[in-house]
Amino acid sequence: MIELSNVFKFYRTRGSVKTILDHVTYEFRAGLSYGILGINGAGKSTTMRMLAGTELPNSGKITRSARVSWPLGFSAGLHPAMTGRENVQFVARIYGHDARRAVEFVEDFAEIGAYIDEPYRTYSSGMAQRLAFGLSMAIDFECYLIDEVTAVGDARFQARCQDEFAKRRAHSDIIMVSHSMETIRSYCNRGVVLAHGILHEFSNVDDAIELYNKLNQ
Repeated sequence: MIELSNVFKFYRTRGSVKTILDHVTYEFRAGLSYGILGINGAGKSTTMRMLAGTELPNSGKITRSARVSWPLGFSAGLHPAMTGRENVQFVARIYGHDARRAVEFVEDFAEIGAYIDEPYRTYSSGMAQRLAFGLSMAIDFECYLIDEVTAVGDARFQARCQDEFAKRRAHSDIIMVSHSMETIRSYCNRGVVLAHGILHEFSNVDDAIELYNKLNQ
């Protein structure tokens, strides 16, 4: 599904080097859902952006053999000067999805009314989250990337988000970053701990959580 081949990712910070992935070769396999754990600063979100293709490694290769989402609820890629409708149409076309159907879904799901035709930069944070989550659900993916976001808005809208996402989980895989161990247990059947630039996989999620807790002490 997603294969990392000798991936090296680092940042230079104040004269030092922060290694995120240290020449990692690893495969996220189809039919499994993964929870990525790691202490703060380990590089989980950076890893997710690389899996999505929104950030590149310094060296090595990442190959995707499935339709992979952007990180769920991620809105940084939406253009501030374009309207909500234009953003939805643009993203739908990139993914080869019917733009009209995508707009109809997002209009109904996001519940932002006439703001769908206003520039995205005028949206409140709540409206932006609704549009971004609705867009994530409007396009079918074989693998959904989730970085701490599974629902947005008030309790009623969160329930709608959870119901809609449950439909996607029935036929899609998940790669998730979360600090909630119960969420990891609920969504994932593989645990991956990111530590010191290495991905450590566990077939038992509780074993991954045990290592994470030790690293957090």
